[in-house]
Amino acid sequence: MLKQRVITALVLLAVLLAAFALGRTAFDLLAAALIGAAAFEWLRLAGLADRLAAALAMVYAALLLILELSGRTPSGPVITLIVAGACAVWATLFVTLLQAELGGVRVGRTVSIALCFALLTAAWFALLYLYGRGIVALLSVLAVVWLADVSAYFAGRAFGKRKLAPSISPGKTWAGVYGAVLGVVAVAALAHWAWPSAPLFTNQLFATLNVALVVALLCMLVAVSIVGDLFESLMKRQAGLKDSGGLLPGHGGVLDRIDALLPVLPAAVLIQRWLT
Repeated sequence: MLKQRVITALVLLAVLLAAFALGRTAFDLLAAALIGAAAFEWLRLAGLADRLAAALAMVYAALLLILELSGRTPSGPVITLIVAGACAVWATLFVTLLQAELGGVRVGRTVSIALCFALLTAAWFALLYLYGRGIVALLSVLAVVWLADVSAYFAGRAFGKRKLAPSISPGKTWAGVYGAVLGVVAVAALAHWAWPSAPLFTNQLFATLNVALVVALLCMLVAVSIVGDLFESLMKRQAGLKDSGGLLPGHGGVLDRIDALLPVLPAAVLIQRWLT
């Protein structure tokens, strides 16, 4: 399973780097395809029939792409408002997860569909904003999530005993959380020490804020990535499914792969907007 996950991850990384090399249009097309696939899987988890979910997802992805290619993607105060709203929604979903773990909460179909389009759209706009800040800056934000995921996986396997949210996702442990935080903070500090002038998201934090606040913000980003992961796990549990799809061998569906990114992208943009 691990070998399959690594191979799939490397292929996805190669496709992403190829899109970067080919330019903005290629990146837009790839991002729209991934968002559309994630929307399809989310709508299926919400209970829509496959054909209806596919039709809505294709129309939705096409509309996002048209907005981008026509130059109507929001910026300035509008993008700040969008990502701030998304962060507020994710904070509310954190409370929902606590309630679900303690006593059982069911997310209704209408609410799930609304969240699908609202949160995917916010992540889409945040992704495009970060791309506009530079490929290295975008990759450094994505790397926070990837590193947290990898660190949590190995720390959980090695030391995981106490479950994080057994009613929602039995496989996640507190050791995984601590491993994710340690991995992200350590690599961010090492990168800043080795390449302080590199246009990394974490370097911007170190250059602007004191160390304690940087660590706090990185811990917050790890925390929100876990919220995204757990919320998708809650939806899958409600739907009685192990994975959101089967498109990515070893990873499940596209939504399984990007669930942690969905809250982190708007949170990272909100932090950057605050710093600038």
